[in-house]
Amino acid sequence: MDTRVRYAEIRPYTVPETLSELTGPVGGVIVLPTALDWTPKRSYDLSDDADRRMLYETVIREALHAEDLREFLSARILVDVWPRLWLPPRVRMGWDSRFPDLVRAAA
Repeated sequence: MDTRVRYAEIRPYTVPETLSELTGPVGGVIVLPTALDWTPKRSYDLSDDADRRMLYETVIREALHAEDLREFLSARILVDVWPRLWLPPRVRMGWDSRFPDLVRAAA
């Protein structure tokens, strides 16, 4: 029996108080700080669906502060991409439990 605990199962994830506080950009090219994205590709074009989803996955997984979520995420875009984001189960459950609108959007 494997009793190892995976980091994704214990690390803290940040969830905003409300979706309405997510007033980040809805267009343009976004360059994430290295605190959120330390990969060579840190710029994301919001007009490109794959880039938009990758940006949202990265910010949601890596944000340590609600301010990061507010700065880079838009509630409008989040509702649209939510069903297609690949996120660790704990992250998705945390957001889904706080925001039933995301669950309804995914249905």
